[in-house]
Amino acid sequence: MVTNSSQVNLAARSDKLSELQKCSRKGEMLELYQFEISHYCEKVRLILDYKGLTYKKIEVTPGIGQIDLYRMSGQRKVPVLKDGSEIIADSTAIAKYLERKYPERPIIPTNPQQRALCYLIEELADESIGQKSRKALFSGLSQSQNFRTSILPSTTPDFLKQLVAAVPSDLLNVLGLGVGMTPDVVQSALDDLKQILESLSMLLFDKPYLVADQPTLADFAVAGLSMYIKFPDGPYLDIPPDLRGKGVPGIADSITFDTFFNWRDQLYAQYRKPLTATSSPASGPTSIQID
Repeated sequence: MVTNSSQVNLAARSDKLSELQKCSRKGEMLELYQFEISHYCEKVRLILDYKGLTYKKIEVTPGIGQIDLYRMSGQRKVPVLKDGSEIIADSTAIAKYLERKYPERPIIPTNPQQRALCYLIEELADESIGQKSRKALFSGLSQSQNFRTSILPSTTPDFLKQLVAAVPSDLLNVLGLGVGMTPDVVQSALDDLKQILESLSMLLFDKPYLVADQPTLADFAVAGLSMYIKFPDGPYLDIPPDLRGKGVPGIADSITFDTFFNWRDQLYAQYRKPLTATSSPASGPTSIQID
């Protein structure tokens, strides 16, 4: 059969255009409005890195910057992703948007059973690990002076670090009562987190990922939302070096959870880009600019 040469050329140009569109789309500078220390933002950063997308981190100023964020997105919470004229708030909504717009490295399984399990584990990460780890972090800060000072920004003057370290744990516990961080609430969160991590460790005992043979939204949600329990031990976050690898006493330093944290370390090593290879870390909070 003889093929019309113009049809061949047209098909070749179409294929070339398709490839150029993909390259152009990947090259667009997405904007992530974030707090560097937010574990929900870390979930999104993991997904962006896995998909190989270039993005710019924009640190939102607590307070005034969140007013600007409300003007842009209709709400005050981070993360918010800006992709051209598209504005997407909430880490789960961002993940689903990225899957639709940039499907080349999928994070949501097509198999119905795997997809259902993926969503269930992501919900566990968002609503249980994410919420309870905030309480666990408070526990760690009240127990350990070193942990308390390590979480301060690297630009914090030494005298202020000394003041923070000198705050008695009993006083921190009293302050915690005012925001609902009673000893019973904190202990319940710690117990729940230990049970969750034990269960996840059993799921990961003989396989590399939680749901499928490749990472999914479930893996990135669990890895990102567990950040407060133990910070990643590597140059992935713009945080003081002393904070890397540190976490909640009794969990972060327990061999019981080695399987889980070793799995997370491997996930980071494979897919999370270090600071030098991704968007530049913010020099400090700045008020965002609304187009």
